[in-house]
Amino acid sequence: MIGIGEYRVGSFPMMTIGLGSCIGLTLYDPQKKTGAMVHIMLPDSGGRSDRPGKYADTAIPLLLKELDQIGCSRRSLVAKMAGGACMFEYFGTNLNIGERNTEKVRAILKEQGLKLSAEDVGGKVGRTVTFLPASGGKISIRRADGVTSEL
Repeated sequence: MIGIGEYRVGSFPMMTIGLGSCIGLTLYDPQKKTGAMVHIMLPDSGGRSDRPGKYADTAIPLLLKELDQIGCSRRSLVAKMAGGACMFEYFGTNLNIGERNTEKVRAILKEQGLKLSAEDVGGKVGRTVTFLPASGGKISIRRADGVTSEL
């Protein structure tokens, strides 16, 4: 179980629940059948370093560093994300954290030379994401409205 601002790296099953405006990002190496998952809460750390998994700008470089350390090839990494819902639309678009999180993750992945291969983002419902690196990197999504899908 991966909570807000937490991450895991390995080949074991990983799950994060309650993704509203947060992003669940997975990076998967098909050759090693291992990967990483993080539950990103906000787009920018603003220089904070206490919980690097909490922010897109610190979480993604951290995952890449940890995957590099266990011998994963950056060229073969498969990136997928889910979440980024607009949970509080009455605040207006300026405070749409879900959209800002989604855009920031896309931008950082591009900067790092990684292609986003699949996503299930936006909307107005939360999601639970299960990631199975040892089973070909399978990702299952259960939405709060009862819809289930795979990435």
